[in-house]
Amino acid sequence: MEIIVAENAGFCFGVNRAVEKTLHELEDKTKEIYSYGPLIHNNQAVENLENKGLHTIYNLDDVKSGKIIIRSHGLSKDISEEILNMNLELVDCTCPYVLSIHKKVEQFSKKGYDIVIIGDKNHPEIIGINSYCENKAYIINTEDEAYELPYLDRVCLVSQTTNTMEKFKKLTSIVEIKSNNIEVFNTICNATKIRQESTLKVAQMVNAMIVIGGKHSSNTQKLVEISRKYCDNVYHIETIKDLSLQEIQKFNKIGITAGASTPSWLIKEAILTMDNLNKDEMMEAIESSFTKIHRGDIIKGTILYVTENELMININYKSDGIVAKSEASNDDNINLKEAYKVGDEIDVYVLKFDDGEGNVVLSIKRVDDLKVWDDLEEIFKNKETIECKVINVVKGGLIALVKGINAFIPASHVSVNYVSKLDGFKGKNLMVRIIDIDRNKKRIILSRKEVEKEELEVKKAELWENLVVDDIVTGVVQRLTDFGAFVDLGGVDGLIHISDLSWLRVKHPSDVLKVGDKVEVKILALDKEKNRISLGLKQTLEEPWEIFKRNVSEGDTVEGKVVNLLDFGAFIRLKEGVVGLLHVSQISKEHVNKPSDVLKVGDIIKVKVIEINDEDRRISLSTKDESTDDEEVIEETKPEKNDEIIKNEEFDTTVEDIINNNK
Repeated sequence: MEIIVAENAGFCFGVNRAVEKTLHELEDKTKEIYSYGPLIHNNQAVENLENKGLHTIYNLDDVKSGKIIIRSHGLSKDISEEILNMNLELVDCTCPYVLSIHKKVEQFSKKGYDIVIIGDKNHPEIIGINSYCENKAYIINTEDEAYELPYLDRVCLVSQTTNTMEKFKKLTSIVEIKSNNIEVFNTICNATKIRQESTLKVAQMVNAMIVIGGKHSSNTQKLVEISRKYCDNVYHIETIKDLSLQEIQKFNKIGITAGASTPSWLIKEAILTMDNLNKDEMMEAIESSFTKIHRGDIIKGTILYVTENELMININYKSDGIVAKSEASNDDNINLKEAYKVGDEIDVYVLKFDDGEGNVVLSIKRVDDLKVWDDLEEIFKNKETIECKVINVVKGGLIALVKGINAFIPASHVSVNYVSKLDGFKGKNLMVRIIDIDRNKKRIILSRKEVEKEELEVKKAELWENLVVDDIVTGVVQRLTDFGAFVDLGGVDGLIHISDLSWLRVKHPSDVLKVGDKVEVKILALDKEKNRISLGLKQTLEEPWEIFKRNVSEGDTVEGKVVNLLDFGAFIRLKEGVVGLLHVSQISKEHVNKPSDVLKVGDIIKVKVIEINDEDRRISLSTKDESTDDEEVIEETKPEKNDEIIKNEEFDTTVEDIINNNK
């Protein structure tokens, strides 16, 4: 067996610098030393540092005093500032290559350039870079994402330090057509480039390629990608213990490379293990390489065959494992042959060592359940939203499935609005937030209300930006009060005061509107600070006075209804919202002592318009010219059942007030 090691493998300058600084800080036993996130993407190296006293944290609330180490990937600007404001000591181990990107991005962002970053948006390095342009960067990692970019006036383009040059050139060429003014900075770490070139060279020479590095290490994953382009057999391992010696023994020429976060001792361990194996030692090593398993362990296995009722799994143990259909899924109707394929690598849970025939009894669904709980706890921790399906309505709330696990939505958390009947939610999919989770008690509490609150805040913000006084908008009547109607404009409520409902007199808003009505209203006033919007309904309609004035002139004879009688005259409704005064002196050529002597409320009479006072909105009427010697002036009619009869007490002593009260 020939072993070829890539010329450039293992710790890069930035990682080595971070590890050495951390080891130096750990010599001080008087202070607690913390790393914000794993110092490097290598579990073994991190474990070694933690054994020496390093604490890995993900939340600053866990720290009261001590030193915080910023890892080589860098940290977002706001978190760095928060550390300083907490009067904690900060040890900046950010890679100089990454720091230079921070400076470029901040510089060009202040100049008004749009920032485009080529990389993984979830990688800590990218998260840190993005913070130096107020998290407004366009982050692309695929050709499709590059093509989806809008046209940008001025662009500053940078790259994640661990990207391949091939990917950088390809995506850059696409971005260049999206702008006429682009500044391109090749920020791929030189060490990364050299490591990738060394890996490519070795991968072309061997039958199998072993890549050593953390499963979550971006630069290690790039080495795996390069290796697979030029070698058919590639094994990504974290330590030599992850490698199947039975599998590797069939190759006569093996290449070894390692990611930038892989310490040298792990590389040496792999080389020595491979190099020292002779034929006898190989058999011994194979025997010792069998996975040591215990009940309750979660281990990896490869599917050997699939039947309708079970799966046979190679778990690198003295005997194979069996997964019964009942332990494959929570779905009793699952088709194993459709769901699983020979050769698939899966995680399995060890139930017991012997099923009576020498096979290890395994479970897939137990793993899935544990992973689901891990996922749910992470979602809860990060305050993320998640979809659930309501399966039942119970006293006090709803039962829902979230990732296959039962959860409870209290009635008070179903919606921001009061919901009297919950039956309509059964079978619906809802976006919710986990507000409480207890794995031991198998308890999950969900809230739709929390999601709705955020959605409403977003809607409100957007709506307020688009509201303009005097605009006509559409809304839905939400509720009625004695003083007006509240209208939902799409996330924000506005008030139509009772005086703005109609040009006519309104005793109660329910006389004009009902809950659920869709209405067009005019925006009368906006007060963003107090979150108040004044609306008008009548302002969307032409005023009765204007209609009357347009259709009737002085000298015209019109028909009207007697609506009130006072000693000095009678008030005649000429149309809804328009009332004129028939003075007692204008009732007849003959002397009339008081109007009630010849008229009564409800009479329909013909009157002549003798004056229209537009400024004071007064109308003077007369019936003198409408009578002949022998003709009756008055046509006596009985008031219809639904006719409004204005009572005397509704009128004050002035005509103006009377008219205004009857608009």
